[in-house]
Amino acid sequence: MIGIIDYNMGNLASVYNACHLLDAKATIVKNPEDLKNFNRVILPGVGAYKDAMEHLIKTGMNEAVYEFAKSGKPMIGICLGMQLLFESSQEFGHTDGLGLIDGVVVKFDKTKMHEDFKIPHMGWNTIVNKEHPLFEGLHNPYLYFVHSYHAVTREENIIGKTTYGYEFASAVNKDNIYGFQPHPEKSHDNGLKILKNFMNLK
Repeated sequence: MIGIIDYNMGNLASVYNACHLLDAKATIVKNPEDLKNFNRVILPGVGAYKDAMEHLIKTGMNEAVYEFAKSGKPMIGICLGMQLLFESSQEFGHTDGLGLIDGVVVKFDKTKMHEDFKIPHMGWNTIVNKEHPLFEGLHNPYLYFVHSYHAVTREENIIGKTTYGYEFASAVNKDNIYGFQPHPEKSHDNGLKILKNFMNLK
């Protein structure tokens, strides 16, 4: 059973539909008390970091996420959901995140780019991936991105990198916590394969 967290920030329908394409039993979860009943959890999200954290805290879902993380069961954050896993974001000032993975979320730095790349980073791009169960059956897959901010974290947490003006962390893993900056649910066969691999994690 997969719980898809609903905190008013999102791409819930596309994530839900992708799960059902894979014949997975998925449920959209609004009540924090229900989260513990699932075998794995997806934290999706599109929008502003600060608004997202405010919604999670207001509903008490942040505490439910912490408890789920302690359980050792797999949890994945997608796009904004991945960014929320980190300690903080610089979007619209400083906002504390969930702190499940050490690191910060920063805006793309055009001073590091050799040409004038448009922000947000939008469209198809490659993840150069490490060998990892989430990438089983895939090698440097093309996936769909939409974001203006990216995570900066320790190398040991990074399982995939993408280049847009410069290299950044686009897939992460620490213990039972996983994160993908692109949208697997919008990335056709490659994205569905990643979600399937997540569902098969032990």
